[in-house]
Amino acid sequence: MGVLVVIPARYGSTRFPGKPLAALQGKPVIRHVYEQAARAARAEEVVVATDDQRILEAVESFGGRAVMTSPAARSGTERVAEVARARRASIIINVQGDEPLVRSEMVDQLAACLEEHRAIPMASLMTRLRRCEDVVNPNVVKVVVDRDGFALYFSRAPIPHVRQPAGDRRQGTGDMSHVSRPLSQCFKHLGVYGYQRHFLLRFPHLPPTPLEQLEQLEQLRALEHGYRIKLLETAHDTVGVDTPEDLQRVEQALAEHR
Repeated sequence: MGVLVVIPARYGSTRFPGKPLAALQGKPVIRHVYEQAARAARAEEVVVATDDQRILEAVESFGGRAVMTSPAARSGTERVAEVARARRASIIINVQGDEPLVRSEMVDQLAACLEEHRAIPMASLMTRLRRCEDVVNPNVVKVVVDRDGFALYFSRAPIPHVRQPAGDRRQGTGDMSHVSRPLSQCFKHLGVYGYQRHFLLRFPHLPPTPLEQLEQLEQLRALEHGYRIKLLETAHDTVGVDTPEDLQRVEQALAEHR
């Protein structure tokens, strides 16, 4: 029944109101996300799910498809599920509306995995951390996986913890050499998700869980309820636009990519 890509995008944001409509190289952020998703070979339909008429009109102005979702939706995942419920796609990919560096290959990678492994309810992406400072940055979500690539835990804290030898502790010195040595074992979680239809429609009805609420990471709800999340490694990285400063970082990344 095909692959549906849904891009949840809301106007309200504490740190950066209206960020989906912020100009990025002459186009709104949401258009960058939409165009990349639409390039995915496996995507049969791409839809923006929004709670704001301004975003809907902006998407339609460049020929994209958008739908208004319930203002009662508590998260982007609930918006995605609402759109999926009205369609028949068997696989749904959730691409965040503030991720203009997302690549079409990332969408295809998730879709291919879920098409081949129907028993996997949910999948996502990870990439190796490249900067030491990201290990301790709580805005960069980290993930550890088992030997088969299934998530063991997601955290804003540095995981896995690097235990320093007793004679090599430099607490308070600002020396991060102990972090850089095993950096290749640290993975950043990227906020692109894939779901089997039946699981996505069930997920919003699962009660919130203690670790989810503690870390403010919705994906922990799936783990705490006993569901497995497959993590696929990608060489690509993304920068979410949460602040005007992030927008400048994305501008620079796009310029370098060109």
